[in-house]
Amino acid sequence: MSEERRGLRKGLYLIPSIFTAANIWLGYFAVINSLRGFRAIGEGGEELRRAVEQFDNAARAIGWAVLFDALDGRIARMTRTTTQIGIQLDSMADVLTFGIAPAVLAYTWGYGAAFAEGSDGYKWGWFFSFIYLVCGAFRLARFNVQAMRAGEGRPDRRSFVGLPIPAAAGVIAALVHFTPSPFVVYEPESARTLGWLLMGLLAALAGLMVSTIRYPSFKGAGVRRLSARVLILTLAAASALIWFYSRYILLGAALGYALWGVSARLASGLRRRVGGERVAARGESD
Repeated sequence: MSEERRGLRKGLYLIPSIFTAANIWLGYFAVINSLRGFRAIGEGGEELRRAVEQFDNAARAIGWAVLFDALDGRIARMTRTTTQIGIQLDSMADVLTFGIAPAVLAYTWGYGAAFAEGSDGYKWGWFFSFIYLVCGAFRLARFNVQAMRAGEGRPDRRSFVGLPIPAAAGVIAALVHFTPSPFVVYEPESARTLGWLLMGLLAALAGLMVSTIRYPSFKGAGVRRLSARVLILTLAAASALIWFYSRYILLGAALGYALWGVSARLASGLRRRVGGERVAARGESD
């Protein structure tokens, strides 16, 4: 192999790492903006408007990180530059961007200011943010172990076991983007109620991440079956909808994916139950 080709090959290995580094930067950016927004809430007055903007910036950063996380793995597979270091670096980036950043955002935007410091609600807020983070880290660790056992990067290219942590983070980010005003702007009783509901959401997302419910995987999906015209039109339409109606489209997509696995599991259980009843009915008739 010539020196030029070896140099090109080495350069290809940097491309997925660049996307992973961007993922880390976006997670760091989201954490900083969440903390700045929380500080602005304490200052009150006109600073509250700045807090809304900073919370929205944090949510947008997490949303962009979801896209970058999908691209780095796809590019690594396309260029055949997947490495063990890259896999581990990607997992550590996901802990920051989709674990710590959403947990901090949920706390600063939601129940952190809704409950008085030292109250039961305040302590439970800490707890549920921590549980979300721990379950997200466990989800990543389980995925890595399964990938190592499979020997090909993923045990099943068609589905994930448990809700992927980027999807869980996407639900929180989409919710904040939909209504970036912090809970502190509401009446105290309403703010506390919303705080408890947000804790319930984080608990549900944590449970889905460590569950055995299967979710569809789109990372291995190709575009060979689509013509260039159809692909371009589809991407253009999706981009236009997100550009003009990002709050509704992103929240609907995030919640829809999170509920997809639960709905599929319930439907599968219902089909098995109906099938069992039919078999039993046939046995009795015979």
